[in-house]
Amino acid sequence: MSTGLSEESAGSPSHQPPASPVAAPVDENRRGLVFGAAAYAAWGLFPLYWPLLQPAGSLEILAHRMVWSLVFAVIVLRVRPRPGWWARLRETPATIGYLATAGVVVTINWGTYIWAVNHDHVVETALGYYINPLVIVLVGVAFLGERLNRVQWTAVGLAAVAVVILTVSHGRPPWVAFILAATFTAYAYCKKKANVAAIESLMVETSVVTPLALGYLLWLQVQGTAAFGHHGAGQAVLLAGAGVVTAIPLLLFAGAATRVPMTLLGILQYLAPTLQFLLGVLVFHEPMPPDRLVGFGFVWLAVVVFTWDGLRRRRRTVAGKVAAARADANASAAERSAGAPMPVTEPD
Repeated sequence: MSTGLSEESAGSPSHQPPASPVAAPVDENRRGLVFGAAAYAAWGLFPLYWPLLQPAGSLEILAHRMVWSLVFAVIVLRVRPRPGWWARLRETPATIGYLATAGVVVTINWGTYIWAVNHDHVVETALGYYINPLVIVLVGVAFLGERLNRVQWTAVGLAAVAVVILTVSHGRPPWVAFILAATFTAYAYCKKKANVAAIESLMVETSVVTPLALGYLLWLQVQGTAAFGHHGAGQAVLLAGAGVVTAIPLLLFAGAATRVPMTLLGILQYLAPTLQFLLGVLVFHEPMPPDRLVGFGFVWLAVVVFTWDGLRRRRRTVAGKVAAARADANASAAERSAGAPMPVTEPD
């Protein structure tokens, strides 16, 4: 594994200090933090990319995103092959079913997101990803029999107040936010049940919808309404690049998930909607009247309460495990001491 220094720059072996046993885990955690922040930052900056693909329409952009994501996944698996993954996957049809469902759901999610960004609803996309963790919790309550504590219900209540305020402010329910939150929740559930590595999962998911995407792109070409190839090489490259910008954050996130605790990723996830919100207000100049800002204030308060509760429960869990481990160690030591033979001393 590369450490960022060549052997020459690190000095000769005789002058190198002994490796610290703590250094490697610390370096891995730091690397995971960078990967996670980069992944969520990339997702948060997506609104800057999709307008570059115009005059292609939202459906054409979505179709190219699906096709080129599949192409990129195939290239990655050719460059870094993982023998036997498809054979193992075929042995579990249920897993293929989950990935196929994930492919359909994420297509709806991506299509909604692209349409929203290109139709001046960037701030509403931010709302969808702010409330997504709370939607996941509510799904657990409704379908999995999970229970919420008082703090979690408080966060849900604050989010509900926010939705009411934003509905009144917009004059309609925030449908974009609801669709994004619901589809991403379903996508996360399917991915969790499938438990397949990122690039392999992306390949299967996009394979499900790519035939339809290719058919649609071919139809646009026949009709003479396609943007690809008719607005310069630069625009064609950007459309093809949709696959790269889709896959890279997934790979970064996969690298982060194996190196840092999920609680830290749970905090980092709010980086994406925060960047989306800032882009919507400061770059795309979407309206933010006082009542709408109050609604987002309730959203942010719900996020703070929800995150604080998660960290608190995480600390309690860790403390309980540490205490249990110490108790087991003390019990084992006591058993060994009780079972040891008494020392024999010879008389003077």
